[in-house]
Amino acid sequence: MNNIRSFESANYQLDTIGLRCPEPVMMVRLKIREMQISETLVVTADDHSTTRDIPSFCRFMGHELVDSQSSKSPYQYMIKKGR
Repeated sequence: MNNIRSFESANYQLDTIGLRCPEPVMMVRLKIREMQISETLVVTADDHSTTRDIPSFCRFMGHELVDSQSSKSPYQYMIKKGR
């Protein structure tokens, strides 16, 4: 994972810098509801809890975590909408 080009090619971007748990995941959930299946969303966050929460959200909700950069802040995640 961690291909900068993939982050730039996303359909949507969501900046959650400065927000703390559970706000980033709540914002991701709201944004994904507006998207079509197979569209992608890149989330940028600086809350360390997102390194656990966003992958869990994707598994639980049936979305694909296509790419991520979670080794240092700001963290980035590319999510492909599933069902």
